[in-house]
Amino acid sequence: VKAIRGASELGMNELLSINFLPNAVYRPDVCIRSTFEAAQRYHFPIEQIIFEVTEGEQIHDRAHLVNIFREYRRFGFRTAIDDFGAGYAGLGLLAEYQPDIIKIDMALVRDIDTSKPKQAIVNGIVSICAALDVRVLAEGIETIAERDYLHNAGIDLMQGYLFCKPAFQAIGIVDPTSWL
Repeated sequence: VKAIRGASELGMNELLSINFLPNAVYRPDVCIRSTFEAAQRYHFPIEQIIFEVTEGEQIHDRAHLVNIFREYRRFGFRTAIDDFGAGYAGLGLLAEYQPDIIKIDMALVRDIDTSKPKQAIVNGIVSICAALDVRVLAEGIETIAERDYLHNAGIDLMQGYLFCKPAFQAIGIVDPTSWL
């Protein structure tokens, strides 16, 4: 609710990512209802909301997580797996549920332009996601060389300090020289 209110107060037109902990969501319908109410109250479009789970948390009940994702999608929300390649879920979760977006963890992105193993792994993720109709976003881009490698690998969604530093209760301003 606070994230939706804050985005609305800032006049945000971009997508809003809301992280959630699957082990803390007992009933997806309650979360969905409170999200709908907040979106309506603060005039924020639900199609701009992405619910993302971080791969860093160990999933105790994968079927429950898949059910949460399916419920969010059924009501028109986008879904994402954050920090992909860094934690517990990995390819097993991707085999059971295909989110709208996979966010590749920054540990795989850092220095990718000079690391053959990272290149092979990221190229594999891009290939798998293309076959599953899942968009890929690369996190933590700090250099032009990383950006260029990832763009050439077929990734068109990127975030990181190269583009914009985090802003507190504000919408960041993207550095125009960081674009391709």
